[in-house]
Amino acid sequence: MDMIKIPELLAPAGTLDAFKTAILYGADAIYAGLPGFSMRARAKITVDEVRAGIELAHRAGKKVYLAFNLFAHDRDFANMDAVSRVIDYLRPDALIVSDPGVVMWVRENHPDIPIHISTQANICSAASVKFWQRAGASLCVLAREVSHNEFKSIRAACPDVGLEIFVHGAMCMAYSGRCLLSNYITGRAANRGACAQLCRWKYDVILRERESGIEMPIDEDERGAYIMNSRDLCLMPRLADVIAAGPNSLKIEGRNRSEYYVGSVTRAYRAALDAYAANPAEFDPAPYMDALNLLQTRGYTTAFFDGAVTADAHDYETTRSVSDYVAAGVITDVRDDAIVFELRNEIRAGDEINFILPGGMDVAMVKLPRIINAATGADVPKLAAGQRNSIIIPRAWFGAAGHDMSRFAPYVLAYRHK
Repeated sequence: MDMIKIPELLAPAGTLDAFKTAILYGADAIYAGLPGFSMRARAKITVDEVRAGIELAHRAGKKVYLAFNLFAHDRDFANMDAVSRVIDYLRPDALIVSDPGVVMWVRENHPDIPIHISTQANICSAASVKFWQRAGASLCVLAREVSHNEFKSIRAACPDVGLEIFVHGAMCMAYSGRCLLSNYITGRAANRGACAQLCRWKYDVILRERESGIEMPIDEDERGAYIMNSRDLCLMPRLADVIAAGPNSLKIEGRNRSEYYVGSVTRAYRAALDAYAANPAEFDPAPYMDALNLLQTRGYTTAFFDGAVTADAHDYETTRSVSDYVAAGVITDVRDDAIVFELRNEIRAGDEINFILPGGMDVAMVKLPRIINAATGADVPKLAAGQRNSIIIPRAWFGAAGHDMSRFAPYVLAYRHK
């Protein structure tokens, strides 16, 4: 029997905390970027924090890819000496690029760094993959618009180059991120990570009479209000088919997502990949899908997996989350008799907190009989998030399971019901 080849699980990190949670929850590799140099221009992370994240990842045996996938103007090339110094300082395992000029610049100035071609290059065919391979790429990130059958054809035609696909995260209403709405209306460039996500806005259709200039609203039903609002991509239900087709890397979108999102999604796909590797014939995505359904999303779609999308890929009525759960917080310290838990949403006495444990799909639940403010030690009826507000949770509150908290560690995440 042939050995099952499990693809790399690639997680995003827009903050140093996201680096840490991605590592903790089982990512094989992490992609990050720098302000001004990539699609991740709005990421809240500094050069030194990216360096710290890379060092943490390398110590854990993980790889880090640096997103450098802007479409460069001449003014950008004028700053390339500074960019080159940053690359030398960070020493990533690969650079993710999309601009042919930047590809040429990388080959000339950093020939030892592997080149991954970004989804921004809109690669939809074997011919395009071969073009980029001849240009020096070791891996191509295929456009989200590529169907599963098209992927299998590309894989068969291109057996000796890495292929990466998105399996989870936000979808763009334009072709693989080539949207100009944000640039045109707000001046925020989508290609540089500053997209205002105007596709999620609610729109009214107005008829303007040309000669008089009089504007009149056009009646529309509720399905017409959010006409560009895509549901989020989720290929967990089709993960067995995805793995069998032979991708080298599975990518989770989330360049501006919280550490809770990054850790939760990474954990679910890590556990699913491991379960498939252990017994592909009996693989069931349902428990991992249940975990993903706890997250705040716009609902899920398999998008272009089976070909052209249908109306089910969009939500025409609202952009509100379909989940009844929110992030509760993150463990920042584990003591002999208690944990310190930093809040991400308000917490009240009587709330149930569910800790998502790394290394599987286990959850540890605790009901808080009272709230102990970590800063003051005082009991309070509730405590808001923000300003690094934290609470103390005594080990004894976990009951009989309290003696075995070996999987509790800094950056373990938790959620609660709204």
